[in-house]
Amino acid sequence: MIENHRRGPAPGLVTAACAGDGRALEQLVAHCLPLVYNIVGRALNGHADVDDVVQETLLRMVRGLPKLRDPSALRSWLVAITIRQVRNREALRAADRDRRARLDDAEAITDPALDFAGLTILRLGLTEQRRETAEATRWLDPDDQELLSLWWLEETGELERADLAGALGLSDRHAAVRVQRMKKQMEVSRCVVRGLGADPRCARLDEIAAPWDGLPSPLWRKRFGRHIRGCGQCEGLERGLLPMDRLLSGLPLVAVPAGLDPARVLAHVTASSGTPGGTSTASTAGTPRTPRTPGSPGTPRGRHGHPGRRARRAGRGMRGHVVVGGSAAIVFVAVAALVAARLAAGPSAPVARTAPSPAAVAAGSPSPTHAPSPSPSRSSAEPSASPSRSVRPTPSPRTAPAVRVASSARKGVGVWSFDGVSQALAASGASWYYTWNTQHQGVTTPGSASFVPMIWGAASVTDASLAQARAAGPYLLGFNEPDMAQQSNMPVDQALELWPRLMAAGKVLGSPAVAYGGDTAGGWLDRFMTGARAKGYRVDFITLHWYGGDFRTPQAVQQLTSYLASVYERYHKPIWLTEYALIDFSQGTRFPSAQQQADFVTASAKALDALPYVQRYAWFGLGADPSKPSSGLFTDGTTATAAGRAFRAAR
Repeated sequence: MIENHRRGPAPGLVTAACAGDGRALEQLVAHCLPLVYNIVGRALNGHADVDDVVQETLLRMVRGLPKLRDPSALRSWLVAITIRQVRNREALRAADRDRRARLDDAEAITDPALDFAGLTILRLGLTEQRRETAEATRWLDPDDQELLSLWWLEETGELERADLAGALGLSDRHAAVRVQRMKKQMEVSRCVVRGLGADPRCARLDEIAAPWDGLPSPLWRKRFGRHIRGCGQCEGLERGLLPMDRLLSGLPLVAVPAGLDPARVLAHVTASSGTPGGTSTASTAGTPRTPRTPGSPGTPRGRHGHPGRRARRAGRGMRGHVVVGGSAAIVFVAVAALVAARLAAGPSAPVARTAPSPAAVAAGSPSPTHAPSPSPSRSSAEPSASPSRSVRPTPSPRTAPAVRVASSARKGVGVWSFDGVSQALAASGASWYYTWNTQHQGVTTPGSASFVPMIWGAASVTDASLAQARAAGPYLLGFNEPDMAQQSNMPVDQALELWPRLMAAGKVLGSPAVAYGGDTAGGWLDRFMTGARAKGYRVDFITLHWYGGDFRTPQAVQQLTSYLASVYERYHKPIWLTEYALIDFSQGTRFPSAQQQADFVTASAKALDALPYVQRYAWFGLGADPSKPSSGLFTDGTTATAAGRAFRAAR
């Protein structure tokens, strides 16, 4: 362990804060926020509750400061409070899961898109072995996650062993034994990460991983670890691994946003706690969150005869400011303090659909006019049922180091019926697919691809369709482009009224997939998510569509990833990108060349696999008419387009 040079805030600063000095309290919150965030983030493995736990911890710190007798003990006291809040939150979640087990089993499913390892990799740009170590943390048991949150900070010089032992209620000797056990599990996990990322990978390990869902877990760590220990090809994976103590030495904390004003966090924390904060604090009370500055609106992408009206509406949404107050403001500001540094704002993803909805309305739905046309010709012709959107130039996002994941857990495709569809799906390399329906629509599911059902619109919310969705679970996609008159066309209030029925049908439930503006304050998705939170409704991941009209590969990839980053920053939930391709709808429908589309497939797949919060993505779509330009992958069961060949090769 390295010598600790960080001794916490100066006792004089703590004393002044305890005495009610507002400026000192502000500085103390700013000092403590990164430490609390890193402990909670790693202990909860990046769960969506991180922001609430950090806020509650700071609230309890502010309330308890007047009773702190020894200012030099603030750090140990704060660490103990933080761990207690983590345990309280886990106990509450466990009790809540027991009460709602039938409906909300999804809360127990680990989500790789939100884990703290991804943020660590993204923010710190780790070297190879440090990156492997960060990824290995995903495989630990919950108890070891809690211990790791403290030990990691001990090794980076932020805490001392006494802080660690005191927070866990252990003696130094017992704490040392626990740490050693956890480190052994970490070493196994590091070998698992190496083994799964090897190229070529051990054939026997591939066989063992065949039924694996791609999500790290203690159970699969044990299975993979057992194989690695007894395999001649894998037994050398530990060679060259540097000790974790050495790798972690000197690493900085995963930082809160550089532009965050700690006074705002303090203002809301003290407002909630009722603790007076002096003039410096009071002056910031009630200050709304500074709105995220989007790029300037660019050329509108209009369709359906009203491009100008659509563009004006989208432009107003992109320029909208966020005004928050009361408890909502407290949560929002806390969230802002608890995420990785702000990535550049991205375009309001243009989204088109052609044949995607061959049978968008579930069986038994009374009104086929609510669904996209089932005609396969739309897969390659002008997508007449596609929404219009606005495009805006965006600054380049920060480049995220690649995160090694099993591409089989991410890469999918939208499918509609055509001759040879099942054969084409099997040959595409997609690991999952959907049909804008709760049924396979004639597709014979290949062994390598799983089916995800969708409740397309209001007319699809029938007992029969919901039963089909439940049987095909655990995942369920929500309404299809409810913000578009040509698609499911649903007011937010109607979608919220129907949502409890979808919650009962899907264990892991995706939001309605908006056509555009998922990152827009006051947009359709923003209003839906606000209503869902107010009603206590469950939304497990965000579903998005995106279509790009800039056919230059680097620019198109940048616009796509910027948009996804901006949406993630707003909701802090994993993202499924269920429709995307290069199609320009600014003046009619324009497709790129076959090579441009193929180049984008290759580059975008690589970029999406590098974003830890993108859980799955699906290309639009599988079918293609050989006589017309399109974004499709196969013209029949065996003939792949240039994009299809690129999609098949993408990993």
